[in-house]
Amino acid sequence: MKYLTFRRMATFAGAGAGGALFVLLGLPLPLLLGPMAACLIAALIGVPMQDAGVMGTFMRTFLGVAVGASITPEALRHMPDFALSLAFVPLFIALIGAIGYPLFRRVFGFNHATAWYAAMPGGLQDMLVFGEEAGGDPRALSLIHATRILVIVTAAPLIMSAYWGADLTQAPGRPASEIAPLQLLLMVIAGVAGWKIAARMRLFGASILGPMILTAALSLGGIITTRPPAEIIWAAQFFIGIAVGVKYAGITWRELRVDVGAGVVYAALLALISLGFFEVVTLTGVARPLDAFLAFLPGGQAEMVVIAIIAGADLAYVVSHHLLRIILVIVLAPIVARLFRRAG
Repeated sequence: MKYLTFRRMATFAGAGAGGALFVLLGLPLPLLLGPMAACLIAALIGVPMQDAGVMGTFMRTFLGVAVGASITPEALRHMPDFALSLAFVPLFIALIGAIGYPLFRRVFGFNHATAWYAAMPGGLQDMLVFGEEAGGDPRALSLIHATRILVIVTAAPLIMSAYWGADLTQAPGRPASEIAPLQLLLMVIAGVAGWKIAARMRLFGASILGPMILTAALSLGGIITTRPPAEIIWAAQFFIGIAVGVKYAGITWRELRVDVGAGVVYAALLALISLGFFEVVTLTGVARPLDAFLAFLPGGQAEMVVIAIIAGADLAYVVSHHLLRIILVIVLAPIVARLFRRAG
C-alpha cells in the first residue's frame, strides 16, 4: 500500500510540475497538456506511476455537469439544426473502419480482434472490454487508443490557436466565488448521483453521461442555472491529463515501436479523415467551423469536452456528435466484428 501511495504521489508531483511549466511558457491548455506530457515522459524513462483512481473519476463528473448545464430550453430548440451534420457520423465511422482495420491487420500484423477494436473510434474502456472478450490484446489496444487520444488532443489546440486564434489559456468559466453555494452543492450532488446511477445501469461513460443527463434535467427545470466554476474545470483537466499519460507506464521498446507507432500512424490518418468531414460540414453551413472541427475529431470523450469548454464551443452540438459516434460504435462494432470473422 505504501508503494502504491508513493507511486500516486510521484505521479501527482510530476503532473503538477508539467502543468506549472506549461503555464509559465504560456502554452495552450496548460493544465491538460502539461500533466499529460509530464506523465508520458516519466513513463518513457521508467518512473513508476499510478492513476488517480476514484478521485480522477469523480473529477470527470463535472465535465458531464458542465455539458448538462449547457442544455437549456434555448439549446433544445436548436437541436433539429444538427440533424444534417449528425447524418454524416455513420459515414464517418464506416470510413474510419474501412481504413483502420486493414492498416492494423495487414500492415501492422495484429490479430483480427485487436485490429478491429483498435480501428473503432469508440470509448477507450469499452473497446478494451470488447477487444479482450473477442481475443484481442488489451495492452496493445490500450496503447493504440491512448496514442490516438494523445496525438489528437495535443494537435487540436495547436491548430485552433494557429488557425482561429482561439485563446485556450482563458478561464473556462466564472470563479467559484461568484457562484451561489447552493448551485455548487447542487452540481456536486448531480455529478455524484448521476455517476452512480449510470454506473449501476452499466451505461458507457457513466462518470460523464450520467451527470450530463441528470444535470440537463435540472437545467431544463430551472434548478441548476450555471456551469461549474473555472477552478473545477481546471482540476478536471489536470486529472484527465494524468489519466492519458499513465497509460504508458511500464512500456517496453517493442510496445513503443509497434503499438505506439501504429497509434501515431492511425491518428494521422484519422486527422485527415476528420478534416475532410469538417470541410463538408462547414460548407453546408449548419455549424461554425470551430464547432464542426471539434465535433469530428475522434479524441476521448472527456478530453474533447474539456477542449470544447475552454474554446467556448457549442457544447450541445459537439457532444451530440461524440455521443452518437460512441453509441454507434458500441452497438455495431461487436456485430460487424463477428460478421467479418465468419466471412474470413
